[in-house]
Amino acid sequence: MNSIPDITQPELAQALQRALDNKTKPLGSLGRLEALAQHIGLILGTAQPELQSPQMLVCAGDHGLAARGVSAYPSDVTWQMVENFLAGGAAVSVLARQHGIGLTVVDCGVKHDFAEREGLVIRKVAHGTADALEGPAMSAAQCAQAIANGRAVVQGLPGNALLLGEMGIGNTSAASMLLARLAGLDVAEVTGAGTGLDAPAVQRKIGILREVLARHVKATAPLDALAALGGFEIATLVGAVLQAAEERRVIVVDGFIASSALLVAVHLQPHVLQRCVFAHRSGERGHALMLAHLKAEPLLDLGLRLGEGSGAALAWPLLVSACALLCEMASFEAAGVSRSDEVSVGAEHTNTVRPEPVEGHPTALAKASTGSARTVG
Repeated sequence: MNSIPDITQPELAQALQRALDNKTKPLGSLGRLEALAQHIGLILGTAQPELQSPQMLVCAGDHGLAARGVSAYPSDVTWQMVENFLAGGAAVSVLARQHGIGLTVVDCGVKHDFAEREGLVIRKVAHGTADALEGPAMSAAQCAQAIANGRAVVQGLPGNALLLGEMGIGNTSAASMLLARLAGLDVAEVTGAGTGLDAPAVQRKIGILREVLARHVKATAPLDALAALGGFEIATLVGAVLQAAEERRVIVVDGFIASSALLVAVHLQPHVLQRCVFAHRSGERGHALMLAHLKAEPLLDLGLRLGEGSGAALAWPLLVSACALLCEMASFEAAGVSRSDEVSVGAEHTNTVRPEPVEGHPTALAKASTGSARTVG
């Protein structure tokens, strides 16, 4: 696996900041949109970032562990929702259509055979993973194949932005276990209701996940943990993230399950994180802890817990607006507008000062000559 390079660029970061500061506004008055614009410019390596042909990738797969009652829904819902995505009736389908985002659905390992059609890519490793309480969810070879599939799918997609989505009954369990294992957290802290379990069912779910983690106590390396605990759709997303990062695409991360794929990818290649924008903080219990572990600040916090890539699609217009403001908003000179130091003391723009960046924020990190830029705040 090739090393994904550090894209810290102090000179470009300074050029982007100067451009933002020279727009017809008080310093820092566009808040986090300014940091977002700078971050996208750094990812794409240009002072005039243009987002082209955004692609939503929804990876679907079934989980053997779902048969133990870790979800409120039966596994059949996975393939039924894939059909709904393709028919245009799911939330992510509506949002992708509204915002002009290309939608590709990948059968990574659904327990159903689909007819080939436009918008569907069949990369089925198997008809669902194995029951992780009885053995690894995936063999090492299956896990490697799913990752390779994700890379290949992204290689065939146009554009310079990839939005992550997923579907798989039981995959919040896989995400919770990956977070517990890779971040060293107690599984009870990171396990929630998923698709709608009541409190007693959540406690049963936690008990099952504890047993699975104990069964695979030696699976501590990222790929070992992914194979033992994860799902085909999560592994495919890991490959997609790695490929998108190598191609220097903007990666828009959705909720808890998509973030679990990113977590694995970051443990394999830390500089992946520099290419990511986190769309939202999910209502799923473990997601806030996942974001804290990744030192990520999401754009939105709407209590979403749908998955599918719906949060990424909702956040997408903010990225478009950030780039438009950076590239199209007039400078003081072009507009003939006086700066704050050129107007009288009582004027509205007088004594405006750009706020100091919060520690860990990309704007702060961009000022450093070394080190990794983190996620957008």
